[in-house]
Amino acid sequence: MRFLWKYLKQYARRIAGVMGIKLSGTALELLIPYVMEHLIDHVVPTKQLVSVLLWGLAMIALAIGVRFLNVNANRMAVRTAKETAWEIRRDLFHAALNLSGRQMDGVGLPSLISRMTSDSYNVQNFIRAAQTMGVRAPIMLVGGIAITLTMDKGLAAILCIMAPVMIALVVFISMKGIPLYDRVQRGMDDIVRVMRENITGIRVVKALSREPHEIRRFSAANAETARRDIKAGMIMALPGPVVTLFLNVGLTLVVLLGARRVNDGVTEPGVILAFLTYFNMILMGVMGLNRIFMMMSKANASAKRIAEVVETEEALPPLPGNEAAHTDRPGFIVFDHVSFSYDAGTDAAAADGAGFAGSQRQKCLEDIDFAIPRGGTLGIIGATGAGKTSIVNLLMRFYDPQEGHVFVDGRDVRTYDRDALHGKFGVVFQNDVIFADTIRENISFGRDVSEEALRFAARDAMAQEFVESYEDSYDHRAVIHGANFSGGQKQRMLIARALVGKPEILVLDDSSSALDYRTDAGVRKAIRENHAPAATIVIAQRVSSIRALDQIIVLDEGKVIGCGTHEALLASCPAYREIHETQMGEVD
Repeated sequence: MRFLWKYLKQYARRIAGVMGIKLSGTALELLIPYVMEHLIDHVVPTKQLVSVLLWGLAMIALAIGVRFLNVNANRMAVRTAKETAWEIRRDLFHAALNLSGRQMDGVGLPSLISRMTSDSYNVQNFIRAAQTMGVRAPIMLVGGIAITLTMDKGLAAILCIMAPVMIALVVFISMKGIPLYDRVQRGMDDIVRVMRENITGIRVVKALSREPHEIRRFSAANAETARRDIKAGMIMALPGPVVTLFLNVGLTLVVLLGARRVNDGVTEPGVILAFLTYFNMILMGVMGLNRIFMMMSKANASAKRIAEVVETEEALPPLPGNEAAHTDRPGFIVFDHVSFSYDAGTDAAAADGAGFAGSQRQKCLEDIDFAIPRGGTLGIIGATGAGKTSIVNLLMRFYDPQEGHVFVDGRDVRTYDRDALHGKFGVVFQNDVIFADTIRENISFGRDVSEEALRFAARDAMAQEFVESYEDSYDHRAVIHGANFSGGQKQRMLIARALVGKPEILVLDDSSSALDYRTDAGVRKAIRENHAPAATIVIAQRVSSIRALDQIIVLDEGKVIGCGTHEALLASCPAYREIHETQMGEVD
């Protein structure tokens, strides 16, 4: 709970106030049976109607006071829980955005979603309940026993014997439930993963009539999580019946022994009625403790999962200049003999600690070496899985290479502040996203750009014509994932988003696959004429998209097997020539 206290300590005064109000309300509630006992045993026998009415009004006043205090305490507790959960979700979202590529791979998007939703909900529920039920339940238990001791020590001894046994049982079983709920929450990750895959790929599922298969996949994940939840729930529910049995036995003993004591003149009938009421209060107290421990078990498991992300240290902090690599090679972008593997550690020490050497891993990039001048252009082509996108990931420092170095504007990319480095880029990634917002917001993407710059970017991306064909033009809204646009329209909007910030480095990763050749040529011409100062990297499957660039590299299984201009590669690289000949019927 150390993680939660970081958020709750700023509300310490308010929480203390809630607990104080709840304590006062519970104390008044405990007085009601005591007043009832006094009314029955001492006031009613006097047969004075005024006194009876006054004591009856006192009971009503106590009940009203209890309700007033409890309602206000509950409102304050809900407010604190809501604000704390908001801050936790904010920090979790911020931490998720700043995870490195390797950290993101380790956590996984489905797990992040379940931590943001069900885990934060569990924490919010516990914070609310801990302020209210966490005070009321133990005061009911301890206060009920204490008051019964003042009434009849003989009958109260029954409670004094049973209470420690019941509390120990609740605590013991609750401790067993904590690891079980951690498994339940991890099961939620699987459910979210299957749901997300099906929601994003719903068209493929329907097109191939795979609904029964996907239903079976979801049912399997759902059944496993339900099994874990039922097991945890059954264990955590054990104290309830046992405590009820104990208290019912105690209640029976109180009635039997109380009746004898009344007959013997040792105690009064009102005491027995008060005892029965206190027994119910003590039962509520024990059951409340059981519920608190159950919620605490869930919240503890959830808080640990959230803390794993929120407290994750930055994996790729900027390096000080004296630790950075240096290069004398000319070029705005330089890859200096870079090798990289996704499943290797970030450095040799990490690799050795894991029991392997980074060089022994399967490399997805090996000895990549090239330079791009400011305003220069580079095309990258190769088969699927050749490592084309990995070059961009290293350039933007989503990962660090195991060997070699990457430089931008003469500096090791590891020395840049993350935002300063990314601010140099305009990027269109593979499978990039259109947000459920207006076209204007999808292009500007929260940046302060003028209307003129927005329209200029849309024109260069060949998007202006279709955008302005809508009645509401740039205020036309996209639905989730831009499902109301064609593939080509989405790619043109994404290219406009990359161009609108006037980047120093423009990266187009398979950004024209849905464009017809005429539109693709128009986009390439506009970029060449209006965005010449930017160093441009184009990753493509079509030779026509890169043939006019300054240099082209051909990748095969992470290695450069050809580098040069289009004409030079046709003469020297058989793989490039084969690609060209395969496509030439469509390109030339």
